Amino acid sequence: RSAPEIFRGEAKDVWAGASLLRDNTGTIHARTAFRGVSFHESLYFVEKEGAWLQLDIPKKASPYGIVDGHMLISTDVDWTVDGQTFPADSLIAMDLEEWKANPNGAKKTLVWAPGERQTKQGGAITGSALFVTLLDNVVGKVLQFNFEGGQWVNKQVALPDNATLGIAASSDQTDQIMYTVSDFLNPTTLYYTDGIAPPAVLKTSPAYFTPEGMEVEQHEATSKDGTKIPYFIVKPKGMKADGSTATLLTGYGGFQVPRLPGYLGSTGKLWVENGGAYVLANLRGGGEFGPNWHQTAIRENKQRTWDDFIAVGDDLVKRGFTSPEHLGIQGGSQGGLLVGTAFTQRPDLFGAAIVQIPLFDMLRYHLIGRGASWIGEYGDPRIPEQRAWIDGYSPYQKIVAGVDYPSPFLWASTADDRTHPAHARKGAAKLKELGQPYYYFEDTTGGHSGGVDNDQRAKLQALQFVYLMQQLMGPAETSTGG
Repeated sequence: RSAPEIFRGEAKDVWAGASLLRDNTGTIHARTAFRGVSFHESLYFVEKEGAWLQLDIPKKASPYGIVDGHMLISTDVDWTVDGQTFPADSLIAMDLEEWKANPNGAKKTLVWAPGERQTKQGGAITGSALFVTLLDNVVGKVLQFNFEGGQWVNKQVALPDNATLGIAASSDQTDQIMYTVSDFLNPTTLYYTDGIAPPAVLKTSPAYFTPEGMEVEQHEATSKDGTKIPYFIVKPKGMKADGSTATLLTGYGGFQVPRLPGYLGSTGKLWVENGGAYVLANLRGGGEFGPNWHQTAIRENKQRTWDDFIAVGDDLVKRGFTSPEHLGIQGGSQGGLLVGTAFTQRPDLFGAAIVQIPLFDMLRYHLIGRGASWIGEYGDPRIPEQRAWIDGYSPYQKIVAGVDYPSPFLWASTADDRTHPAHARKGAAKLKELGQPYYYFEDTTGGHSGGVDNDQRAKLQALQFVYLMQQLMGPAETSTGG
């Protein structure tokens, strides 16, 4: 027997779906649905008297769940309603019974709004509370929220400082929660609480390197427009500021995805233990400081992401941490586009560039793989004005003859269903056509992650670190392709 249709999106939607709105007792309070009208925007609906009623909330807002008899909404943009403005990244509450009776007319109150350098990350609704993970200047915190005495109150959960925190698992019927705690030098640790006792260590991942000879610092670079861009550097203790240290700089800067401190694992073992430095840049376009940090570097302003990354590279050289001949860059997917723009815009600044599973020909990205779904991030090359933005940085079009590029290493996978290997192939072909040295590797498994098992991941790690060591730690070996 065929299932009945309950909701239908439109052909141009990025996605659509439906769900049941339940509280922590399992009671169903409403049927909801959504249409993703772009990668970053959605329309939400609630079933009311047998018909779908569109919720009067911003396209960059979404239902968050039911807590203490209240319906919560999360917004990624400033939202002015009923004479008050809720800042972007806020949590907003409505009395559940009032919302069910009048979804678009229920009174709204503020649960939480971010500070200047804060953003919420994830959350979990347990048997008696809401728990939200936050970033505060790229450092993790967890807050517990309850509705008490007619107002929303919160308190910080006791977890280690200066770490990246996440909720690994939780119960919606009890207050049991498992947290992950991670930083650059210490293996990821799992904490458990039953909701009564404070969180305690349950299990720790294996250590892969010795951190005693290493240290972590946080600095800021100044981007082209004056914006301060934070970055972390993991380096050997006592490292000389004479520009001689081989340094690997990485970042992402897209889709409101933050790049956060996490255990370095093989990078700590193969790179930092061997005297190298590792740098993680927190670029605009990412999610390290909330929705506005992302929205200020999309579409016509995407160049800001590339400027931020280049500014961090310049700052590393200025501080004496490294020098161009010892500075390498690495990134995958959107990060591969980041690396492509960096080495084509500032080939003088870098001695190596690993371009992983990249976007590269941005004038045709909408025709390749899932590219059309990312028009909200980059713009539409079919529209002349937007094509001009994209043409200003698209790496494939920017590779020209007569420039000394840093022998990039491009790699891709035929099993990648997001960024098709055509991007990396075209980059390699353009370099070959112009007689530029490059390295190219293409796998047939692994998908977008680049490694389906430990053997494959080890092979990719070996290829990349040998390349980096040859380019940055010793006499560089060049190739004409292959």
